Amino acid sequence: MSNESGMLITISGLPGSGKTTVARLVARELGLEHVYAGDIFRRQAEEHGLTLAEYVRRAERDPSIDRDLDAKMQARAAEGPAVLEGRLAAFMADKAGADALKVYLDASEPVRAARIAEREGGATDARLAEIQAREVSDWKRYRELYGFDYHDRARYDLVMSTDSKTPEVLAAAIVARARERFRS
Repeated sequence: MSNESGMLITISGLPGSGKTTVARLVARELGLEHVYAGDIFRRQAEEHGLTLAEYVRRAERDPSIDRDLDAKMQARAAEGPAVLEGRLAAFMADKAGADALKVYLDASEPVRAARIAEREGGATDARLAEIQAREVSDWKRYRELYGFDYHDRARYDLVMSTDSKTPEVLAAAIVARARERFRS
């Protein structure tokens, strides 16, 4: 019998990899709270009257922005059962000393760009350029702040390609792995 009340699952990956859709499905199936770092970051941008792009540029100059968000995710990881979604979710769970199933979702650039263009509008080529610039910015910031590369697949318990699998299939595999891992 599984102990779903004790589960902490982190879902990380690059923009457009399917993190949010899959995380929501996993959280729903397991009856866990879904905590999305991107929502917290976007709310912070709105509170400062900035667009997401403007806030990202500010975060490049002001490390306290990332540190504040990361402290919130680390504190939530320490609280226990949830599905934490964000590029640094696994790292924050580790920093909190939390036992978590750490998942990384991967997808090719063309697939990710097409997904973002479909979700947010705009041309796929333009979206690809935007996500590439965002990834370079994020990679540099996280490297400077924490000295690690969140792309390093060795940090994760489960790495899954989302190019040719439905979110439902991916979520079912994560749920099965979580139930196996947290079996009492």
